[in-house]
This record gives sequence, structure tokens and C-alpha cells, in this order.
Amino acid sequence: MTETPQRNRPENSDSNASGGSSLTKRGGGDPGTRGRTTIADGVVEKIAGMAARDVVGVHAMGSGLSRTFGAVRDRVPGGSKSVTRGVKAEVGETQTALDLEIVVDYGVSISDVARDVRENVVAAVERMTGLEVVEVNIAVSDVKLPDEDDDDDESESRVQ
Repeated sequence: MTETPQRNRPENSDSNASGGSSLTKRGGGDPGTRGRTTIADGVVEKIAGMAARDVVGVHAMGSGLSRTFGAVRDRVPGGSKSVTRGVKAEVGETQTALDLEIVVDYGVSISDVARDVRENVVAAVERMTGLEVVEVNIAVSDVKLPDEDDDDDESESRVQ
């Protein structure tokens, strides 16, 4: 008697005792690809805000009015600095577009700072979210002069 090899039978040890298929075939593919992930606009705004603030030459984010309201909000007990100030994101399923409003330090090249902000924001958002960044629009709303008071910093406290 000669034995013939059985075909159409799984050769891995993941099959159950009754000869059923392995666990990976039951669910329809890699577990990491099942379901969908959605990313909120606010998540992308936070990532972009942090990445923009890391660029040398960016003094602050947002317009004068939003910075003023933000400074008041920051002084309220329990309040914190808003990383999304000056950032607006529009997020789709696979792409995102960003609008940033920045204040630059006096003496820096605005075009160089804008380029560096774009590069840093695109790299951070694409790396962390997997979304394709289709555009980063930058509006420079002000220049921080060396002798101007800074609304965001409290250099002198009233209470000691």
C-alpha cells in the first residue's frame, strides 16, 4: 500500500482538531486592516500647532485678537495655553489642508520661516496621522519687535 499525500489540507499547526481553517482565514485578512480610523480636526490642529511653534523665528500663533483672548484665558485658574491657536485644519478621509496664522520675530526672513514651518508641519502631520497634507497656507499677521511687550509672557508678577 502506498500513501498518497493529502492535498487541500492546511499544513500549519493553527488548524483546529476537526480540520478547520486557521484563525487568520476566518476574519478576512490582517487584523490591523479591519475597521476604520477617523482623525478629528482638533487632533491635526494640535499636531500642526506644536510643529509650527518648534520653528525658530515663530514668535506666536494667531492674530492679535485671538492672542489677547488667549492671554486672558491662560491667566484663569485651570486654564492652559491653547496649542491650536492660529491653526485651522480641514480633514478628509485620506487628506488634510491647514491654515496657519503666525507672528514672526523681527529680523528673520519671513519666506525662510514660512518654508520651515511648512516642512515641519507636513512632516509631523503625515508621520503621526498617515494623512496626506495637500496644502499649508501661512498668514503672517504680525512681527514681534525687540522692544515690544509680550502679551503671552508675564515678566513681572504683581505678587511676590
